[in-house]
Amino acid sequence: MDIESLVERARALMATNRAVLGICGAPGAGKSTLAARLAAQIGDTAVVIPMDGFHLHDDELARLGLAERKGAPETFDAAGYAALLVRVRADAGLTVYAPEFDRTREISVAGAIAVRPEHRLVITEGNYLLYGASGWSQVHSLLDEVWFVESVESKRVERLVARHVAHGKPPDRAHRWTMSSDQANADLVNRTKVEADLVIHLE
Repeated sequence: MDIESLVERARALMATNRAVLGICGAPGAGKSTLAARLAAQIGDTAVVIPMDGFHLHDDELARLGLAERKGAPETFDAAGYAALLVRVRADAGLTVYAPEFDRTREISVAGAIAVRPEHRLVITEGNYLLYGASGWSQVHSLLDEVWFVESVESKRVERLVARHVAHGKPPDRAHRWTMSSDQANADLVNRTKVEADLVIHLE
C-alpha cells in the first residue's frame, strides 16, 4: 500500500473525532519512519507519540536485573503508557504532554511532546501495541486502528546494527545485541501481527 493510500486511510479515521492510530512492528522494521512520513503528509493536525518514551531508566533496569534486556516488554512503564493514551482520548480539549526517548543519551525526557487540541490524529508507534500480556493488554483497546509494519529481514537487522553503532555500541556488541536481545523481542512482536487491522510491507 503506497503512502498516499495510507494517508487517506488515516484521514478517514480522524474525520469526525480525534483518532489514535497505532503503528506496530519489530525493532528496526520502519515504524518511526512511517509514523513521521504520515504526520508530515497530514500536517499540523497530526502528532507522533513513540512508545519508547516509556523506557525505564537504566538505573531502574539495573536494580531489576534487566539491563541486558532493555527493549523487552518488562523494561517499559506499560501502565504509564496506557494511562497517557487514556488521557489523549479523554482530554481532547486540553494539551497533554508525553515523554520522548532521547537515543543519544538513552533516557526518556518528560514533557517533550505536546499533544494539543488541534491534533486530530495522534500516531503512536512501538513494538508492543498488540501484545496481550499483563500490563500491555489495555493498549490495543485504546487505539482506533493498529497497522503492523514489516520489512525484509536482512535489511531490518542491518538497520538495527547501524542504529546501535550510531548510538555508541562497538560494531561487534551491536551485532550481538541485535541477534540476541533485539531478536527475542522481534520474535515476540511478530507473533502479534495477526491482531493488526492492516499489514504494511516496507523495503
